[in-house]
Amino acid sequence: MNHDSYSSDLIRSILQSVKTVALVGASSNPVRPSYFVLKYLLDKGYEVFPVNPGLAGQELLGRTVYGSLKDIPKAIDMVDIFRNSEAAGPITEEALALEPKPKVIWMQLSVRNDEAAAKAEAAGLQVVMNRCPKMEYGKLSGEWAWVGGHSGIISSKKQALHESGKMQSLGLGPRKGY
Repeated sequence: MNHDSYSSDLIRSILQSVKTVALVGASSNPVRPSYFVLKYLLDKGYEVFPVNPGLAGQELLGRTVYGSLKDIPKAIDMVDIFRNSEAAGPITEEALALEPKPKVIWMQLSVRNDEAAAKAEAAGLQVVMNRCPKMEYGKLSGEWAWVGGHSGIISSKKQALHESGKMQSLGLGPRKGY
């Protein structure tokens, strides 16, 4: 797979198919990107499990923080890595040891580990590197334009509102059953 560009169809497919997300490198500091991505994903209806060994057992935005992926008591669809590129290797190895395995390894902006990506893809997982799910969701939903961003997507289709009625969704209606 070309890890320098991802089609909007692929990103949309991933963001629509995952329900549970492990956010590795979650921070309790509200000005850190991992904190507001955690909040955003929760607001969009994902079940997010913050992972940070230094905060294990504490609560973050009403969610229990886990020390490692294997401590999460539920199957994870996507592992969102908010650590550096080098750390993405061992985190991917830990994800590949889970049963069932996650469907997606997502490495945040500036995080890229081609070796880890190759291992994950060889095990049947989808991999996204150097992207932020919050930003990608915003581009696909039209929210990105609200802050002056250009999504690169041209459509005359009216965007659907999230079930809260306050924000846009990915355009396929509300996320239910989580």
